[in-house]
Amino acid sequence: MVKVDKTLDARGLACPRPVLESRKAIKSLKINQVLEIITSDPGSVSDIPTWARVSGQELLSSEERGPNEFYFLVKRLK
Repeated sequence: MVKVDKTLDARGLACPRPVLESRKAIKSLKINQVLEIITSDPGSVSDIPTWARVSGQELLSSEERGPNEFYFLVKRLK
């Protein structure tokens, strides 16, 4: 079980807002802390993992829990 240090509720935000808000939120965490991101934008399924990889963070998990309900765990590495 991963300890979540901060949750970003980005439901209702359309591309590119979930990524922009995630970028802001991850900067508020310390190295090795975990950000949980919740979105309703289907584009986030590819956008959040791509952002994590390009920004040097670690995507710990990505899952769809319901129609248009996507959860991601991203660990801050940089």
